[in-house]
Amino acid sequence: MAERPSPDADTIPVRPGEEIDAAAVGRFLEGKIPGARGVPEVRQFPGGHANLTYLLRYPTASYVLRRPPHGDLAPGSHDMAREYRALSKLWQAFPQAPRAYVLCEDVRVIGAPFFVMERRGGIVVRREVPPEFGGGSDPAQNRKLSEVIIDTLAAFHAVDPRACGLDDLGRPEGFLARQVKGWKDRWERAKTKENPAADAVARWLADAMPPSPPPTLVHNDWRLDNMAVDPADPGRCVAVFDWDMCTRGDPLTDLGTLLASWIEPGEPFEFLAAMPSRAPGFMTRAEAIARYAERSGRDVGRMPYYYVFGLFKMAVVVQQLYFRWHRGQTSDARLAGGEMVAEGLIDLARRHLDAHA
Repeated sequence: MAERPSPDADTIPVRPGEEIDAAAVGRFLEGKIPGARGVPEVRQFPGGHANLTYLLRYPTASYVLRRPPHGDLAPGSHDMAREYRALSKLWQAFPQAPRAYVLCEDVRVIGAPFFVMERRGGIVVRREVPPEFGGGSDPAQNRKLSEVIIDTLAAFHAVDPRACGLDDLGRPEGFLARQVKGWKDRWERAKTKENPAADAVARWLADAMPPSPPPTLVHNDWRLDNMAVDPADPGRCVAVFDWDMCTRGDPLTDLGTLLASWIEPGEPFEFLAAMPSRAPGFMTRAEAIARYAERSGRDVGRMPYYYVFGLFKMAVVVQQLYFRWHRGQTSDARLAGGEMVAEGLIDLARRHLDAHA
């Protein structure tokens, strides 16, 4: 049996330029949550490129702090109050959602709004299958990883928002149209050069928009590396993270966002793969769509549209991050190649569009 990792093995020392004032956080939290006394030790979770996530370690308790990134932010993005509101209630109906405890909107404390939530254990799987699950060479474990993403998404979409007091979250009517326009506008603000393929994809998304199914809660960034699974069983999800865009709307946008990361063996732009979807046993996109249809009962006949939407959305996110690096608003060297990655995603979307137009 593989040796279990240290509980904090998934954290690193805080990256230069992304420090937070631990003493100020300690003063704010004291008396508000159990075990929060004195100044916490602060470490950082290295995954993700947008919101910054930190471990607050006290002698008798550990918590997680979330704050927006540095630099100019797109309107409506990185919304700590929205994420706090969702996580302070969602856990009651969807146990994979960590519970949020405290929101701080006073930017004088650390320079930005933040909230603090419970610390969940588990293994976050990123580009490669970790050794605990066979390192990619165990088809049965790989299959479980692909199934748990879909099964947990279907379970989330089955949550009744009224059951946890989120029935007034967002505006479901016209959700997809606002999403398409919003991501197009974000591209225009973040682009660093002209890209005719991006313009063509944005036009097609507006012109070919299908009617949406009945609305559900929507995560808006559903990916394997926004989940943690049980170290003893990759088929059991123990946590889902990154809820700052949670709302009510078209559930198939979540599936489209996920499929944009689901790159198969031999496809163009394999270097963009954000999860181990090419490992033996991992479901194909078609199998994932079929499993979601079976688990959710929804019609998935228009998934090619939502897949293009997911690719375009991911390209915009990458371009926004690159734009912040390009403008000197962050020194995170991981973002330096973002323009090329965004272009690759746009090209992939255009190829898929042309094949289904």
